Amino acid sequence: MRVRRRAVTWSAALAAVLAVVVVVSAGIGPVRIPPAEVLKVVLNATVVPAGVELGTRGAGPLALPGIDLAYRSPFAFPVDDVHRRIVLLVRLPRILLAALVGFSLAAAGTVMQGFFRNPMADPSIIGVSSGAAVGAVAFIVFPTALSATLTLPLVGAVDVGLSYGAGVSLFAFVGALVAAFGVYAIATRHGRTPVATLLLAGVAVQTFLGAVISYLQLQAGESLRRIVAWLMGHLSGAAWSEVTATALVVPPLFLVLLVYSRDLNVLLLGEEEAHGLGIEVERTKRILLTASALITAAGVAFAGVIGFVGLIVPHMLRLVVGPDHRVLLPTAALAGGTFLVAADTAARSGTAELPVGVVTAAVGAPFFVYLLMSREVNEL
Repeated sequence: MRVRRRAVTWSAALAAVLAVVVVVSAGIGPVRIPPAEVLKVVLNATVVPAGVELGTRGAGPLALPGIDLAYRSPFAFPVDDVHRRIVLLVRLPRILLAALVGFSLAAAGTVMQGFFRNPMADPSIIGVSSGAAVGAVAFIVFPTALSATLTLPLVGAVDVGLSYGAGVSLFAFVGALVAAFGVYAIATRHGRTPVATLLLAGVAVQTFLGAVISYLQLQAGESLRRIVAWLMGHLSGAAWSEVTATALVVPPLFLVLLVYSRDLNVLLLGEEEAHGLGIEVERTKRILLTASALITAAGVAFAGVIGFVGLIVPHMLRLVVGPDHRVLLPTAALAGGTFLVAADTAARSGTAELPVGVVTAAVGAPFFVYLLMSREVNEL
């Protein structure tokens, strides 16, 4: 009960911090919008499907890219129409996507650090980021050929072609999963998956996929600029459809990780001790790895490769709230969302917009050096 109270208290506090950062971030840009105005815009914009009888309240239809929606609200604050469109159509989708991606990367990083019992582990350790990069880069280099293979036959022989952006995201997602499950398959022998073997398999697969990415870059031609931008991580041009897709995937997977947070605590004692305490070790490892791979793939599919979020945030929160994953997992996830929103805000606030991965690396690399030099590097 005490642990639950701590988890709820810390999570509520960090959720409040995230909400404040989101509101402040939505007001920052070439057009400055006061936080109070941002709040009014958000409160005025309760979204419901078009065609529903809404009455006379609210400001009428809202054209969201890729989604046919109208909105109404019990609130009717007077707001500037330009501010409303900037917040709802440009900034808020990007901010919410950043929060979801940061949330997913930090959650997966927390699990990986506990799983490998190493505070320098992150989601890329099982090949997810490299696999996503191969999938995305392959589609960027060969969009026409791969688009032809992605005409999806549905019930009734209806074919649905994918847009360029959707194709990149889909190939990134699939590539991430193929790489992660490939690492798991290589490391598994006779129904057992030793952690040390999994780590070495991850390193081998990442090295091979790095070579594939280099080859594809040589074939890229005029597409090289797009590849570099994707590999450095980006959130520009985020759409509500991407936010919706990510929001449908991330929370259920996070709940799976949260349910197994107690088992993850027991695994820290060692596999033999965990088995003696009644934990189905191999089954638990499979579930944790699968959920971590999926939640990471959902994040990188739309945002590209963003490093260090899954490394530094869990470690920092571990120093604050302790190693109990029942508390650490939700707090690290919320802090990860906050960190990436802040990093993306900094990335787009200069005279020239930077890839968000550059900002996270600028913060994360010095912290990584600190981990290497710290006495606590081998402790959890």
